[in-house]
Amino acid sequence: MRLLSGLLLFALTVSASGRVSLAAETNVTKKAPRSYGQIVNRAIDYLQTRGQASDGSYSKQVGPAVTALCTTAILRHGRSPDDPVVAKSLKYLESFVKKDGGVYLRGTVYRNYDTCLSLICFAAANKDGRYDKIIKGADRFVKELQWDEGEGKNKADLSYGGSGYGKHKRPDLSNTAYLVEALKAAGNGADSEAMKKALIFVSRCQNLETEHNQTRNAAKNPDGGFYYTGVGEGETKAGRTPTGGLRSYGSMTYAGLKSMIFAGVGPDDPRVKAAYTWARNNYDLSNNPGMGAQGLYYYYHTFAKTLDAIGHDTIEDAEGVKHDWRQELIAELASRQHDDGSWVNKKSPRWIEGDPNLVTGYALLALSYCKVKVEKKD
Repeated sequence: MRLLSGLLLFALTVSASGRVSLAAETNVTKKAPRSYGQIVNRAIDYLQTRGQASDGSYSKQVGPAVTALCTTAILRHGRSPDDPVVAKSLKYLESFVKKDGGVYLRGTVYRNYDTCLSLICFAAANKDGRYDKIIKGADRFVKELQWDEGEGKNKADLSYGGSGYGKHKRPDLSNTAYLVEALKAAGNGADSEAMKKALIFVSRCQNLETEHNQTRNAAKNPDGGFYYTGVGEGETKAGRTPTGGLRSYGSMTYAGLKSMIFAGVGPDDPRVKAAYTWARNNYDLSNNPGMGAQGLYYYYHTFAKTLDAIGHDTIEDAEGVKHDWRQELIAELASRQHDDGSWVNKKSPRWIEGDPNLVTGYALLALSYCKVKVEKKD
């Protein structure tokens, strides 16, 4: 993930009091837990006993986003919004709701990121419509942040339709993917103007020249994958090809593909076909394809959510081998879980993946999209 790069350059363990200390990275489980339920229960136990502070927050030093992500993960594994652990976090998140509808830490430049993740969380907890007003306000706010006519942009501008981190002065695919997910959670369909605008930006982040993408980088590396942003000269975290193209990589390709699906693009569309072909050709659960260990757990979460949205129980790789991706992801995450129930990216803490709260939240979210297969077997 690209949020707050450089703020946390080492693994952090957040205690119940909110203090932070170096995380032990030597206690990785040697033997995988016996069941999916064990993996999930140990992770939730970690969050509620060691990750959550007394005020309901997780890693509050980086704002409300991590709290929203962890709370959504717990909700997706069956906890009620009235569960004491969940309710305390929801109350904490409510304290960030602003008059403009946004949900963010005052003074932050990450208003889109904070608000989108919080909106998604409130939507997951919206029992009996209790958060309708907050969701409506947050939906309005993120639409106002979207780069469009309000910022003096038209459809010809490469920034059009996207969202980003305020400090970079340009939109990116990661933030725009969260925008699309938040729009969907708030009830916006493919016919929403904000969703249509977001799709314009997303399409221009793909290594594929089509009627939807005539940008300077579209044909330089036409493998169907996605990169970080097409604005200006374009940017990819995976580096450029020898011919000057932008290398595609796993986390952004799944983010782009998922965004297209949520925006109503069908399976026969050339953009979806090309992206899915890239995913098949680069199937890997040991690394974030193109990035190695960097952003690995962000990748796991996006990988699982995207393949679940596609609706395929298996994916066939470039060698013709069919993979039960859910079972393989469960096994991979089981092998990486620490004895205390947490996960942390010990090889690469970049994009705050040295924070076990954030990473455990990612892993739990990824596992929530594997639950369907487990329930079928049961």
